[in-house]
Amino acid sequence: MLINERMVGAIIFANMHDSSIPNLTKDRTFASVPFGGRYRMIDFPLSNCINAGIIDIGIITKANYQSLMEHIDNGSQWDLARKRGGLKILPPYGNKNFGIYHGKIEALGAALDFIRSTPCKYILLSDCDLVANMDYSAIIDEHINKGADVSVVYKNDILSSDVARNSVILNFDDNNMLNEVMINPNIEGCMNFSLNIFVFEREFLRTLITNSICKGEYKLDRDFLQKKCKDYKIRGIEYKGYVHPICSMESYYKANMDLLNCEVRESLFNFDRPIYTKVSDEAPVKYGDNAKVCDSFIADGCVIDGCVENSIIFRGCKISEGTCVKNSILMQGTKVGQNCDLQYVISDKNVNIKNDRTLISADLYPTYISKNASI
Repeated sequence: MLINERMVGAIIFANMHDSSIPNLTKDRTFASVPFGGRYRMIDFPLSNCINAGIIDIGIITKANYQSLMEHIDNGSQWDLARKRGGLKILPPYGNKNFGIYHGKIEALGAALDFIRSTPCKYILLSDCDLVANMDYSAIIDEHINKGADVSVVYKNDILSSDVARNSVILNFDDNNMLNEVMINPNIEGCMNFSLNIFVFEREFLRTLITNSICKGEYKLDRDFLQKKCKDYKIRGIEYKGYVHPICSMESYYKANMDLLNCEVRESLFNFDRPIYTKVSDEAPVKYGDNAKVCDSFIADGCVIDGCVENSIIFRGCKISEGTCVKNSILMQGTKVGQNCDLQYVISDKNVNIKNDRTLISADLYPTYISKNASI
């Protein structure tokens, strides 16, 4: 069910995982990384919020957030252009006592004015690294009904050691209360890993921030969850739906390719909980007489004269005659010349691939072509 209006606010961290995919975040925040032909990573937490009735939302930024601001504009695509509540960008140096932050608690310190001024009783915190369509209202309801000081959302799954080394692993007692936290452990197997989604009572969060900053504590996972998990009632909420964390170029590639799976599409693009994004009034896709497309996402504004198989093609791409694109991700404005062969390629925006080029890689190590490059 929808949350009572203005009972819950949200804070979304735009830059927390930039180092996970440095190629894609060189000139943009993690939040504005393109995904799935027409979306950005920020679209998932923003849509999850608005589908749950959360309309007081602050986005904490750090650097390279020009493209993010252009994408979200005034928030109207998510019905967040409001006189009361709505969307607020919380940049670094917004508070004279804080600059570039080093952890979530420090980042929240710079957003204390937003936290103090919101009328909301509860605050939901989320990163932008998850591809998921979550029912935030169910998470809030469980937090309130169980009377926890803090709720943390987690997923139980089998992780490789590489993924576990980029995760926060959580252990719970029989009542699902947090009793152990491992940060970036070198282990593998079935485990509970944090999805970096938390629910706090607003005054509890404000007190936590001010007390932690006085003690030089700035990391939420290490300085609060790990050190103080037994001092407070920190309860786990398991998420059992589809979710794909982005922690590397390999996982970014796989998450996009997952969209070619019908079950994943039905889970992500739920009719009852839509994923909203910035609307671009492009013309429909134009297919040439010799075009061949199989099992692919083709966004509007594209011109396809060649062959496309098992690929994600963003808006405004052009694939010329005689060219074959397989198992690839071509971002907005990519132009591929004639008689090219592309396999396992990720091209950033406005890439120009000239005639007779062959680029072949593998699914574990897709070839990345940087923004505005010409090959």
